[in-house]
Amino acid sequence: MHQISDLKNIFDTQFADSHNTRLVKGDDEPIYLPANDTCSHHQVVFAHGFYASALHEIAHWLVAGDARRLLEDYGYWYCPDGRDKAQQAEFEKVEIKPQAIEWALSVAAGFDFNVSVDNLNGEQTCRFSFQNRVYQQVMMLLEGGFNKRTEQLLKALSAFYKTTWPLQKEQFSWDCPQELEDVI
Repeated sequence: MHQISDLKNIFDTQFADSHNTRLVKGDDEPIYLPANDTCSHHQVVFAHGFYASALHEIAHWLVAGDARRLLEDYGYWYCPDGRDKAQQAEFEKVEIKPQAIEWALSVAAGFDFNVSVDNLNGEQTCRFSFQNRVYQQVMMLLEGGFNKRTEQLLKALSAFYKTTWPLQKEQFSWDCPQELEDVI
Protein backbone atom coordinates (compact mmCIF):
# COMPACT_ATOMS: atom_id res chain seq x y z
CA MET A 1 0.00 0.00 0.00
CA HIS A 2 2.80 2.47 0.84
CA GLN A 3 5.11 2.59 -2.13
CA ILE A 4 8.13 4.86 -1.96
CA SER A 5 7.57 5.78 -5.61
CA ASP A 6 4.16 7.21 -4.67
CA LEU A 7 5.65 9.31 -1.87
CA LYS A 8 8.41 10.56 -4.17
CA ASN A 9 5.83 11.52 -6.80
CA ILE A 10 3.62 13.30 -4.28
CA PHE A 11 6.55 15.25 -2.79
CA ASP A 12 8.10 16.10 -6.15
CA THR A 13 4.75 17.20 -7.59
CA GLN A 14 4.28 19.57 -4.67
CA PHE A 15 7.81 21.00 -4.41
CA ALA A 16 10.05 20.28 -7.42
CA ASP A 17 8.91 23.39 -9.29
CA SER A 18 8.00 25.71 -6.43
CA HIS A 19 11.03 24.95 -4.21
CA ASN A 20 13.45 23.25 -6.64
CA THR A 21 13.52 20.30 -4.23
CA ARG A 22 13.21 16.57 -4.82
CA LEU A 23 12.94 13.51 -2.62
CA VAL A 24 15.84 11.11 -3.29
CA LYS A 25 16.41 7.50 -2.21
CA GLY A 26 19.88 7.21 -0.66
CA ASP A 27 22.04 4.20 0.04
CA ASP A 28 23.43 5.24 3.41
CA GLU A 29 22.67 7.86 6.03
CA PRO A 30 19.99 10.44 5.27
CA ILE A 31 21.12 13.97 4.42
CA TYR A 32 19.79 17.21 2.99
CA LEU A 33 21.86 18.56 0.11
CA PRO A 34 21.21 22.04 -1.27
CA ALA A 35 21.66 22.63 -4.99
CA ASN A 36 25.31 23.03 -6.02
CA ASP A 37 27.62 22.90 -9.03
CA THR A 38 26.97 19.19 -9.60
CA CYS A 39 23.20 19.09 -8.91
CA SER A 40 20.84 21.88 -9.91
CA HIS A 41 18.11 20.98 -7.41
CA HIS A 42 17.95 20.56 -3.62
CA GLN A 43 17.76 16.95 -2.41
CA VAL A 44 16.00 15.48 0.60
CA VAL A 45 17.90 12.18 0.74
CA PHE A 46 16.35 9.40 2.83
CA ALA A 47 17.89 6.11 3.91
CA HIS A 48 17.70 2.79 2.08
CA GLY A 49 14.32 3.35 0.44
CA PHE A 50 12.44 3.19 3.75
CA TYR A 51 9.07 4.95 3.75
CA ALA A 52 9.43 5.98 7.42
CA SER A 53 12.88 7.44 6.75
CA ALA A 54 11.48 9.46 3.85
CA LEU A 55 8.69 10.88 6.04
CA HIS A 56 11.19 11.76 8.75
CA GLU A 57 13.55 13.55 6.37
CA ILE A 58 10.64 15.38 4.74
CA ALA A 59 9.58 16.55 8.21
CA HIS A 60 13.02 18.09 8.77
CA TRP A 61 12.72 19.85 5.42
CA LEU A 62 9.28 21.16 6.35
CA VAL A 63 10.61 22.59 9.62
CA ALA A 64 13.62 24.29 8.00
CA GLY A 65 13.23 27.91 6.95
CA ASP A 66 14.50 29.51 3.75
CA ALA A 67 18.03 30.21 5.01
CA ARG A 68 18.45 26.74 6.56
CA ARG A 69 17.43 25.10 3.28
CA LEU A 70 20.53 26.62 1.67
CA LEU A 71 22.83 24.72 4.06
CA GLU A 72 23.88 21.07 3.98
CA ASP A 73 21.81 19.20 6.56
CA TYR A 74 20.26 22.60 7.30
CA GLY A 75 23.43 23.58 9.18
CA TYR A 76 22.31 21.70 12.28
CA TRP A 77 24.39 19.78 14.79
CA TYR A 78 24.10 16.04 14.65
CA CYS A 79 25.71 13.59 17.02
CA PRO A 80 25.35 9.98 15.81
CA ASP A 81 24.07 6.95 17.68
CA GLY A 82 26.04 6.34 20.89
CA ARG A 83 25.09 9.63 22.59
CA ASP A 84 25.54 10.11 26.33
CA LYS A 85 22.65 11.34 28.50
CA ALA A 86 23.28 15.07 27.88
CA GLN A 87 23.72 14.58 24.13
CA GLN A 88 20.57 12.47 23.99
CA ALA A 89 18.59 15.14 25.84
CA GLU A 90 19.75 17.73 23.29
CA PHE A 91 18.91 15.37 20.42
CA GLU A 92 15.39 14.80 21.76
CA LYS A 93 14.87 18.53 22.29
CA VAL A 94 15.55 19.33 18.62
CA GLU A 95 13.64 16.26 17.36
CA ILE A 96 10.28 17.07 19.00
CA LYS A 97 8.91 19.28 16.22
CA PRO A 98 10.20 17.24 13.26
CA GLN A 99 8.83 14.05 14.79
CA ALA A 100 5.49 15.75 15.50
CA ILE A 101 5.29 16.73 11.83
CA GLU A 102 6.38 13.23 10.81
CA TRP A 103 3.53 11.86 12.92
CA ALA A 104 1.07 14.16 11.11
CA LEU A 105 2.47 13.10 7.73
CA SER A 106 2.11 9.46 8.78
CA VAL A 107 -1.52 9.96 9.79
CA ALA A 108 -2.28 11.77 6.52
CA ALA A 109 -0.70 8.86 4.63
CA GLY A 110 -2.39 6.19 6.75
CA PHE A 111 1.04 4.93 7.79
CA ASP A 112 2.02 3.71 11.27
CA PHE A 113 4.21 6.13 13.22
CA ASN A 114 6.78 5.32 15.90
CA VAL A 115 8.91 7.89 17.66
CA SER A 116 12.63 7.39 17.28
CA VAL A 117 15.13 8.09 20.02
CA ASP A 118 17.81 6.94 17.55
CA ASN A 119 20.35 5.93 20.18
CA LEU A 120 20.61 2.15 20.19
CA ASN A 121 24.26 2.15 21.27
CA GLY A 122 24.07 5.02 23.72
CA GLU A 123 22.56 5.82 27.07
CA GLN A 124 18.88 4.97 27.14
CA THR A 125 16.23 7.48 28.13
CA CYS A 126 12.49 7.14 28.64
CA ARG A 127 11.02 6.69 25.19
CA PHE A 128 7.51 7.25 26.58
CA SER A 129 8.45 10.64 28.00
CA PHE A 130 9.82 11.67 24.62
CA GLN A 131 6.73 10.36 22.84
CA ASN A 132 4.54 12.37 25.21
CA ARG A 133 6.46 15.56 24.31
CA VAL A 134 6.08 14.77 20.60
CA TYR A 135 2.35 14.13 21.15
CA GLN A 136 1.95 17.47 22.95
CA GLN A 137 3.67 19.21 20.01
CA VAL A 138 1.28 17.51 17.56
CA MET A 139 -1.67 18.78 19.60
CA MET A 140 -0.24 22.33 19.52
CA LEU A 141 0.24 22.13 15.74
CA LEU A 142 -3.29 20.86 15.21
CA GLU A 143 -4.62 23.74 17.28
CA GLY A 144 -2.32 26.48 15.97
CA GLY A 145 -1.88 25.27 12.41
CA PHE A 146 0.97 23.96 10.30
CA ASN A 147 3.18 26.08 8.08
CA LYS A 148 2.12 26.46 4.42
CA ARG A 149 4.44 23.76 3.00
CA THR A 150 3.45 21.24 5.67
CA GLU A 151 -0.26 21.85 5.15
CA GLN A 152 0.20 21.57 1.39
CA LEU A 153 1.87 18.16 1.73
CA LEU A 154 -0.58 16.95 4.37
CA LYS A 155 -3.48 17.74 2.03
CA ALA A 156 -1.76 15.99 -0.90
CA LEU A 157 -1.05 12.87 1.19
CA SER A 158 -4.57 12.82 2.55
CA ALA A 159 -6.06 13.12 -0.95
CA PHE A 160 -3.82 10.37 -2.35
CA TYR A 161 -4.34 7.93 0.53
CA LYS A 162 -7.98 8.93 1.07
CA THR A 163 -7.58 9.71 4.76
CA THR A 164 -9.54 12.22 6.84
CA TRP A 165 -8.84 15.89 6.13
CA PRO A 166 -8.44 18.07 8.01
CA LEU A 167 -6.54 16.02 10.54
CA GLN A 168 -8.33 15.49 13.84
CA LYS A 169 -6.90 15.11 17.34
CA GLU A 170 -8.60 11.73 17.63
CA GLN A 171 -6.35 10.39 14.85
CA PHE A 172 -3.33 10.71 17.15
CA SER A 173 -3.16 8.25 19.98
CA TRP A 174 -0.57 6.13 21.68
CA ASP A 175 -0.57 3.66 24.48
CA CYS A 176 1.34 4.93 27.47
CA PRO A 177 2.02 2.20 30.04
CA GLN A 178 -0.31 2.72 33.00
CA GLU A 179 2.58 2.86 35.49
CA LEU A 180 4.13 5.79 33.59
CA GLU A 181 1.04 7.95 33.14
CA ASP A 182 1.58 9.83 36.40
CA VAL A 183 5.33 10.18 35.79
CA ILE A 184 5.15 11.84 32.38
